[in-house]
Amino acid sequence: MAATQVNPTRMELTRLKKKLVTATRGHKLLKDKRDELMRQFLDMARENMALREKVEAGIKAANTNFVIAKAGMSEQILHTALMAPKQEVQLTCKDRNVMSVDIPVFEYTTKSADENDIYSYGFAFTSGDLDDAVKSLADILPDMLKLAEIEKSCQLLASEIEKTRRRVNALEHVIIPETKEGIRYISMKLDENERSTQVRLMKVKDMMLEEAHHYKEHQFE
Repeated sequence: MAATQVNPTRMELTRLKKKLVTATRGHKLLKDKRDELMRQFLDMARENMALREKVEAGIKAANTNFVIAKAGMSEQILHTALMAPKQEVQLTCKDRNVMSVDIPVFEYTTKSADENDIYSYGFAFTSGDLDDAVKSLADILPDMLKLAEIEKSCQLLASEIEKTRRRVNALEHVIIPETKEGIRYISMKLDENERSTQVRLMKVKDMMLEEAHHYKEHQFE
């Protein structure tokens, strides 16, 4: 269908041949990009699964400790102990380029380097279970940030893989076949025109020879 829409000229034939070369090269590059994106995505997906299990186990342990601490302390003392935290966390988001995809890189810093600043309360009226719960959450924080980073990266890579796959399919099943069909159509038309031209030239030649023959006959009469 696309072949009937092209102009059967040598200039158009040259343009389509250049387009075919470009489309073929682009198809190969996009396939290579898609394959590399898939490899990166699968590596991140495996890392994401392991991290998620670790984070969920850490959060479960922290929740268990909080439940035990709440059972051994009054609710007022528990709220007072956690009301004014001493430690602060500052999160910075940077970008890392993976196959033309900007994926996030999370980095964090704490207000204080003292590890004991995660405890915002005195130890006189609180239980050791509360200490364990706070420590569990503090320990799991880096893995939680890494998990968020990897999950967002997986989403971005998956989106880019889908876009690249659509482009590969468009080149492979639409653009390249239509361009080849256009080249075939123009080549056929040009060959047909060339044969027609040769036939006309031969007829003109025969007519000229016949006319010359008649002219000579008239001269000898």
